[in-house]
Amino acid sequence: MKRRTMVHSRAIHVNVPISLLERFDQELGFKESRSKLICNLMEEHLGLPPITLGNASLAQLVRHLVKHDAIDSTLESLLLQVLAKSP
Repeated sequence: MKRRTMVHSRAIHVNVPISLLERFDQELGFKESRSKLICNLMEEHLGLPPITLGNASLAQLVRHLVKHDAIDSTLESLLLQVLAKSP
C-alpha cells in the first residue's frame, strides 16, 4: 500500500486564451507536466525558492524516490523511520 502524499493538491479551473495555451503546450517537452510547470511559475511569482536537490529536505527526497519507483517499500519504510527520529 502506498503512503498518502503530504502535499495536498486541488484542481482549479482557469480560462486562458486558446492561442496562449497552444503556445504553452508546444513549449512543453514530451515528459514535462503542465501542472508542475504552472506550480513552478506560481512559486516563482510568490518569490519562493525552487526545490532542488541542494535545498530539498530528506522527506522531500524520499517522497520523490517513492513517487518514481526508485526504491522499494522496505527501503521506504526504513528511510521514513530514520526521518521520524531525526530532529
